[in-house]
Amino acid sequence: MTSSPAELVARAREAGERAYAPYSKFRVGAAVLAADGRVFTGANVENSAYGSTLCAEAVAIGGAVAAGVTELDAVAAVCLDGHGCTPCGNCRQLMREFGVARVITEDQDGDVVVRGLEELLPDSFGPESLG
Repeated sequence: MTSSPAELVARAREAGERAYAPYSKFRVGAAVLAADGRVFTGANVENSAYGSTLCAEAVAIGGAVAAGVTELDAVAAVCLDGHGCTPCGNCRQLMREFGVARVITEDQDGDVVVRGLEELLPDSFGPESLG
């Protein structure tokens, strides 16, 4: 089972090598750790109609859901081109939907950073908010 933050970052980096980013050249990879121990990966997929672009985290979470997995523990997201980054707001909300507890990224120096989703998305709206 791949569960350490460093292992998830490595899987995310590997996925990011396959990113389709011809416009921004901003390659991102993600690895999602499911509650059952499986890992699903994704890379960003850009589109000339920019609003149709898919984030790496959304691609990885979509792969987990397509495999029947809806309980997720952690998401690692890395930017391959020398940038420290964190997931966008839409991806943070998507993580919230599936109960992600840990968000793993790298800082500008390449050091692994682990945060709770609550730190990145405080006072969030979730399934239980619908009553």
